[in-house]
Amino acid sequence: MSTPAATGLHGLGEPSRWVRHWAHLVAPGGAVLDVASGAGRHARFFASLGHPVTALDRDAAALDTLRGEPLITPLVADLEGAAWPLADTAAFAAVVVTNYLHRPLFPQLLRALAPGSVLVYETFAQGNESVGKPSNPAFLLAPGELLERVRGQLRVVAFQDGFLAEPRPAYVQRICAIREAARSGDPARATPLPCYELAG
Repeated sequence: MSTPAATGLHGLGEPSRWVRHWAHLVAPGGAVLDVASGAGRHARFFASLGHPVTALDRDAAALDTLRGEPLITPLVADLEGAAWPLADTAAFAAVVVTNYLHRPLFPQLLRALAPGSVLVYETFAQGNESVGKPSNPAFLLAPGELLERVRGQLRVVAFQDGFLAEPRPAYVQRICAIREAARSGDPARATPLPCYELAG
């Protein structure tokens, strides 16, 4: 049987440092949604911490590597050409997205967050076309775009927009934000609190 690495599947390797840094904010045992999971580096990471994980991806071969993994439910889904595959009532303690951008999904991602849950998002940003792929503007976040996507709905814990030299040169944007439990007379805030420096 081929290993995932031998088949060239995406979603392999070590979990993102950004994801690992904020994993402690996810409620113990809370369900995690890993969007565009590929072979599941983040699904495996959260499962190892005791979280049940739903891993969504259109790549059935990549998801097959997760079959039989304790706590992980792989779900083949065309995230761009079909309806959102989860019930509108599905709510998660965390939604994790890395190296993936399909802007029409943002409303579904935000609806999938339960009160007190965490959005951890990291992907490529404008400027990346100068150092490699992706270079298509459709796959590159505009300056401050993640902040705008969550404004008024989530409280931003940390946000970064800039150049990273490792693990490979790339322009990235990333955010960690919380859906606070509703409190009477206190609307959700989205004020960035930068507390994690972007390595250069």
